[in-house]
Amino acid sequence: GTPWGPAYAASKGGMVQLTKSLATAWAADNIQVNCFLPGWIDTELTRNARSEVDGLHDRVLARTPAGRWGDIEDLEGLAVFFASAASNFITGVAMPVDGGFSVSG
Repeated sequence: GTPWGPAYAASKGGMVQLTKSLATAWAADNIQVNCFLPGWIDTELTRNARSEVDGLHDRVLARTPAGRWGDIEDLEGLAVFFASAASNFITGVAMPVDGGFSVSG
């Protein structure tokens, strides 16, 4: 646990519920609402966290079936898909982009 853990968890849960609510509200207007749930992506924020939290890097790798930290580029394909006509019948989806972290023990 961390001091910021509860607020962070609430914000992630709030995004999922907001996505579902807006998807329901706007579907009749042919507006799709979906969201990304990025996992451990290599950013300045996570690099700082790794320098401040002993063992974080290795713990994340051990629990991520893909065996690596994500790159910002890992989000690009999904963004293009959600913005394209290929996703016209997809709404209310909260899509993890985390190399399997969220489904691993």
